[in-house]
Amino acid sequence: MSPITMAQALNTALHDAMAEDEGVVVYGEDVGVLGGVFRITDKLQDRFGETRCFDTPLAESGIVGTAVGMAVYGYRPVVEMQFDGFTYPAFEQLVSHLAKYRNRSRGHLSMPVVVRIPFGGGIGAVEHHSESPEGYFAHTAGLKVASPGTPSDAYGMLREAIATPDPVIFLEPKRRYWLKEEITWPVEGTPFGRAVVRRGGTTASLFAYGPMVRTCLDAAEAGEAEGWDLEVVDLRTLVPFDHDTVTDSVRRTGRGIVVHEAPVFAGFGAELAAQVSQRCFYHLEAPVMRVGGFDLPYPPAKLEAYHLPDVDRILDAVERSLSYV
Repeated sequence: MSPITMAQALNTALHDAMAEDEGVVVYGEDVGVLGGVFRITDKLQDRFGETRCFDTPLAESGIVGTAVGMAVYGYRPVVEMQFDGFTYPAFEQLVSHLAKYRNRSRGHLSMPVVVRIPFGGGIGAVEHHSESPEGYFAHTAGLKVASPGTPSDAYGMLREAIATPDPVIFLEPKRRYWLKEEITWPVEGTPFGRAVVRRGGTTASLFAYGPMVRTCLDAAEAGEAEGWDLEVVDLRTLVPFDHDTVTDSVRRTGRGIVVHEAPVFAGFGAELAAQVSQRCFYHLEAPVMRVGGFDLPYPPAKLEAYHLPDVDRILDAVERSLSYV
């Protein structure tokens, strides 16, 4: 057992899936020869050849459109949007075709397509390289939406995504690509729709996914100095959503704070807050708090530290929640 980064875990998941199923193909911008901007597809072309791991033109709509066609013909495409903001040119294919094909065909045609998207900030990148588009996809019926917060989940969830017959938007927290974890192999696929309590607590529940899981764990550790015992719940998948784990946590603590990088207004935290308010009304000691990015286009790199949720902002939300007595 040795430490492995999230990037290495994702690369291993792709390798193992391709080795087990010849129908799995990986393609996108610079994923072949270069191995991807973040080296997630490193050496896959060397191992499996140019017909199973290959580069495409800079045409995201074409990348997703061909994946729809390949799925119809029995393949399991895993395509990469090089950065989160590059997903928008493919939006029509994602929403109008990929998400709707099974329903359109009355269940006769499945869409086993995984769209990998390095997303979120924290790397000091330029415009269109640090966005959080999960709300668009969570609102689109027909898509599954997943985001791992640990290397072991990165492996298990990507294997599950490739195996599922439905299209999956797989959001990889790029600032956590270098996060390390000791993993005991073999790692089984991580079932979708199952959140996990990363840290138990009694004072309040922190809900996060992807890049904010580590931040919430840091906040929970810092909160000990205030005498707070904070629970951290990793949602893992936004669609399907694990109502039971979330509501059980709030019923234990009486307070909930959801944390994500996306702007707060109409973000995924609003849905979580509504669900918790509806299901846990008589258990809540305070309104569900939301901590997220500000309601503005993603700022320049020098300002992103002010834009992104951090430990201080999370603890401030906890303090505001505790002020309701």
